Formats: sequence, C-alpha cells, structure tokens
Amino acid sequence: MAKTILIVDDSTPIRQAVGAALVEAGYEVIEGCDGQDALAKLTGQKVHLIISDVNMPNMDGIAFVSAVKQLPNYKFTPVIMLTTETVEGKRLQGQAAGARAWVVKPFKAAQILRAVEKLVLP
Repeated sequence: MAKTILIVDDSTPIRQAVGAALVEAGYEVIEGCDGQDALAKLTGQKVHLIISDVNMPNMDGIAFVSAVKQLPNYKFTPVIMLTTETVEGKRLQGQAAGARAWVVKPFKAAQILRAVEKLVLP
C-alpha cells in the first residue's frame, strides 16, 4: 500500500510540482492550500509525512505544525518545511513546533524525494 503525504502550500504550482514528484515515486498525495485547509483534511486517516510551506494566509506553517502536533493521530507524523525562508530564527521556530527537516525553495524534485525517503519508513 502506498504511503500518504500531505502537501500544504498556498502556491498551486508548488503543490503540483511536489505532488507530481511524489506520485511518480509511488506516494499518495493529499493537498491543502493553507494550514486551516490542511487541518480540515486531517480526519484520522494515516498520513506518513507532511510537507508544509511556512508563509501562508489564514494559518502559517509554524502554527499549522503546532496544531498538528496537538492531534493524537498526527503528533508523531514527521514534517518537512518547504519554504523560501532562510532566516535561522524561522527555522528554529519550525523545529520547536515539530518540523524534522527544512528544505529551501527553489528545490529540485530529487532533493525533496531524498528528504522524504529519510523520514518515511518502508
């Protein structure tokens, strides 16, 4: 059975690019356009990994990750932050919220897939 990954980004082209790379690699993908939308899509199903942007409207990635970590079904779900943010303080906030990895945009599909493979167990 394919592993499921939630992609959260307010940029449709980014969600499509990441999603296409993941689907091609054999993963199932759920998409959220911001933190609120993504939280609404976490309905108890198994999600093996979350890839989230930091800067989004309605609920940013740091607040989203903090909220996810409060949900019993998802508190141990690994999170990769995918962002244009290079400020060390933001990265530390992401880590404190529960992010396990930080990938800076622009990115190559292979870079995302390497990070995913490190965090999604077979």
